[in-house]
Amino acid sequence: MSPETRDKLLTLIQYLVPQHLLSRCVGWIAESRIDSIKNTFIGQFVQRYQVDMSEAVEENPLAYENFNAFFTRALKEGARPIDADAASIVCPADGAISQLGPINGDAVFQAKGHYYSLNELLGGNAERAKPFLNGIFATVYLSPKDYHRVHMPFTGTLREMIHVPGDLFSVNTRTAENVPRLFARNERVVAIFDTEIGPMAVVLVGAMIVASIETVWAGIVAPAKRQVRVTDYRSDARTPVVLEKGAEIGRFRLGSTAIVCFGPGAAAWSESFRDGTPTRMGESLGRRLI
Repeated sequence: MSPETRDKLLTLIQYLVPQHLLSRCVGWIAESRIDSIKNTFIGQFVQRYQVDMSEAVEENPLAYENFNAFFTRALKEGARPIDADAASIVCPADGAISQLGPINGDAVFQAKGHYYSLNELLGGNAERAKPFLNGIFATVYLSPKDYHRVHMPFTGTLREMIHVPGDLFSVNTRTAENVPRLFARNERVVAIFDTEIGPMAVVLVGAMIVASIETVWAGIVAPAKRQVRVTDYRSDARTPVVLEKGAEIGRFRLGSTAIVCFGPGAAAWSESFRDGTPTRMGESLGRRLI
């Protein structure tokens, strides 16, 4: 069997399995505090993915109350220094660049000839997407061994949060090359921030067996009812949510992908980053242009 045929077969299986039921079952295991369950799950995970625990505040993986606590573990102070240049835009997460570059009108590049709609990615509202048309995007894939908290690329004030229900395909390279509109069809949480250089979108994309997505301002926001939910944070009744560059936005309870978007002329990515480049949260990914 050729690699291409194998990849297509593995992708086809994802269409057939009950994605949400499977994710809920894994989520139950990940929340279990029964030692025989959580210690086995954590121990096998650390061994399989060679997880580096030396950077974690709690270095003993079996000391965590459940798998989710281990998976979303905090790092020691200074483990991820935030680039201090006021003009820099930093990587939101550990992982690797899946794709980055210009947004061509409404079209965002996914992989191997696949594109998806920016409008659809951000929840299907044309006015929300309009400021980002012909802007730039960066997609960061978080592998299982990575640190799984997502942080602010640039200082901003939260404007709105959109929870978009959807599928739960895997988001690895193989699936990105074989599932059309992958990131615009998977369940996701979209956060729109107002910044000094215009609006910034940070999209936390769910995936196969991702039990939930959590933000620092709203707690767990997925999974939920199968309808788009929009929360406006500009209301006078709400305390503004202002997050500095490098501050935590949220975390994945099992890994996935983060996508960052800026409008045209606002910023540019560093030429040292391309498809497959490893990323470390807090390092400079690009610079503001205005």
